[in-house]
Amino acid sequence: MDDLRVKQLTDGGINVNEALGRFMGNGGLLERFLKKFADDENYEKLKAAVKDDDAEVMLTASHTLKGVCGNLSMTELFTLFDRQVKELRAGNTEGAKALMNEIDNAYTKVMSAVNRVN
Repeated sequence: MDDLRVKQLTDGGINVNEALGRFMGNGGLLERFLKKFADDENYEKLKAAVKDDDAEVMLTASHTLKGVCGNLSMTELFTLFDRQVKELRAGNTEGAKALMNEIDNAYTKVMSAVNRVN
């Protein structure tokens, strides 16, 4: 992975060095997983569940995204999804929904970086 890609991903909120550690230094493999993240439908499921006020689907999608973001070292998104999952597990659907603006912003930033390198 070249320096420009590393910078773009880092600027997008991805701890590239940490992620590469999980991928045993294989930048190509990391990029393939980032593409899979971009193609994943859980974010759209989460947004639809928020609109439909479906806490169960919100929890499933948010929990899935939390795990993926953790594995890909998307630190800010991981933290936001972690907070959202905790709110949902506590029965606070409104608190979970209130995090969506921050989540949308962080997701857009990550996706912009991911789309630039793929």
